[in-house]
Amino acid sequence: MSSTPAPLTPTAVSCPAKVLVAGGYLVLDREYTGLVFGLDARIHTVVTPIKTRSGVTINEILVTSPQFREAIWEYGYRSQPEDGGITVTQLSVGHEQSISLSHNPFIETALTYALTYIYTLQPGTLIQSSSIRILADQAYYSNPGISRSSNIISSPHQTSRFSDFNVRLKDAHKTGLGSSAALVTSFTAAVLSFYLPRDAFDVRSEKGLRVLHNLAQASHSQAQGKVGSGFDIASAVFGSCLYKRFSPSLLSNLPQPSASGFATQLRTLVEGEAWDTEIRKAAIRMPRGLRLVMCDVDCGSETPGMVKKVLAWREKSKEEAEGIWRNLQAGNEALAAELTRLAGEEQRVSEDKYDKLRQIISSNRNLIREMGAKSGVPIEPPQQTRLLDYCSKLAGVVGGVVPGAGGFDAIVLLVEDKEEVVRALKTSLGQYKDPEATGRVGVIGVREEMVGVKEEDLSLYKEWEETS
Repeated sequence: MSSTPAPLTPTAVSCPAKVLVAGGYLVLDREYTGLVFGLDARIHTVVTPIKTRSGVTINEILVTSPQFREAIWEYGYRSQPEDGGITVTQLSVGHEQSISLSHNPFIETALTYALTYIYTLQPGTLIQSSSIRILADQAYYSNPGISRSSNIISSPHQTSRFSDFNVRLKDAHKTGLGSSAALVTSFTAAVLSFYLPRDAFDVRSEKGLRVLHNLAQASHSQAQGKVGSGFDIASAVFGSCLYKRFSPSLLSNLPQPSASGFATQLRTLVEGEAWDTEIRKAAIRMPRGLRLVMCDVDCGSETPGMVKKVLAWREKSKEEAEGIWRNLQAGNEALAAELTRLAGEEQRVSEDKYDKLRQIISSNRNLIREMGAKSGVPIEPPQQTRLLDYCSKLAGVVGGVVPGAGGFDAIVLLVEDKEEVVRALKTSLGQYKDPEATGRVGVIGVREEMVGVKEEDLSLYKEWEETS
């Protein structure tokens, strides 16, 4: 890291949230697919050069999440011998002694992998210091945000898109939209876009998307202990799609960061043809006149424990499980095909237009409940069954499912894309009471998003500049 680098310009990138509408549990197996929709709640990453006084040289990267209290991470970085890549070390916040040092494995790992990849492309170039800000749309958190007033001089009537959550990050309540995947992907894309010239990395190109997907999958998998299928990273990069996972051996054979050969093997893996992920964007479309509605149920589910139990049952009762798996896979493909068929159909109004869609959703729910009963896991628990049945009878609601691994904390509905339908749904859910559940049901302010990663205009973040 020695030659003088070219001047760097501020960069901003965002990625969408996600919801796995069909394919929970199946998506863990390469034989099957998951139908994942991106959601229009986004996590944004803004990278700028660090401003220093004349004659002052620093060698650090400052990461902040200014919507939260005390969300500051400072990192030093240096190259390792024997092709070990770049090591990132968290520094104490010397000028802010009141702030306790918190560890964020997703940020630290994403930074390690991104800087290592950059170093393999530009081994003789100094990696300059930078400031990185992470901003999230309100829908990721159920904490009520405080609106941040705008710059009075430049825009007296504008309010910021990004709320001040006024809590520490660890005290924030997530709504389960996949914040870690959107964070890692937008963070990785922004860092690569900031440090690399367009001819080396361009997030708008097919090659750039492939590199971003592979690198984000590698770092996210490392940060969360090499579990999960990666569908959330795929949707953060590509938006809504039909997804088939990569072979786990791709990442299990990668050396640990800073180990001998890590840098070259990471680059080879990221740029190479070994990835066997299948991402089919054309296989899924949302018909005009329909939309997704996400509902947050004020309960909680232990997803890792649920997954472990379902997979243990599948191993024990292979023939029984495979029959359900195959039927669910057929149902998932039928759902994607029917949505795509409706999307390509001439607009027509008829009472039976969505009958086939309703039947597919109902059939898939029956299979999900059967899998839950046989595995002893509450994938669609009785409380959620009653809630979904209640919603499905409301005017304008086609049907719904418990997304992802299932459980108690969310449902997703397909509804007619009319303001009066959504308004009536919110009113009905506000009045809904379940005899066995105390949690409230609320509509999350999101809808489907077909677009994945994208560059953003820096003016979007004016109110959250470095003074925050």
